[in-house]
Amino acid sequence: MRDRSLLLAGVLACLGALAGCASTPLAPIPGLPAGTCDQRRVDRLLFGMNTPDGAIDEVEWQRFLAEVVTPRFPDGLTVYNARGQWRGESGRIEREDSRAVEIVHGDEVSGRARIAEIVAEYKRRYRQEAVLVISSSAQVCL
Repeated sequence: MRDRSLLLAGVLACLGALAGCASTPLAPIPGLPAGTCDQRRVDRLLFGMNTPDGAIDEVEWQRFLAEVVTPRFPDGLTVYNARGQWRGESGRIEREDSRAVEIVHGDEVSGRARIAEIVAEYKRRYRQEAVLVISSSAQVCL
């Protein structure tokens, strides 16, 4: 009986903790009409521009965007230049030019799968160790 009581107490504690994880709707943004904002997923992908064979030039980067990224997210995305550093597999600090791509989309399974496809193709095509993906939930207003 004591074991059952402990189990029940544990389950109730877990349920209470999970209830605190529910997302709270964000307050409306002053000046925007009601109903113009929506909860969306924002994925920022950071692509290193160095390969074992040298740097990816702008023509090649634009080709990758046109062939791989844009067909998966034709509704729009944002690209900007960045400069990154990380500790590589060798243990050395690596520095390189990068490109950041931000994509706002619904948090559906297909959107996450398309992000994974982009990452896999970049790693395969340019023999990269990794592509950094930063995902977050955001209130998006148009």
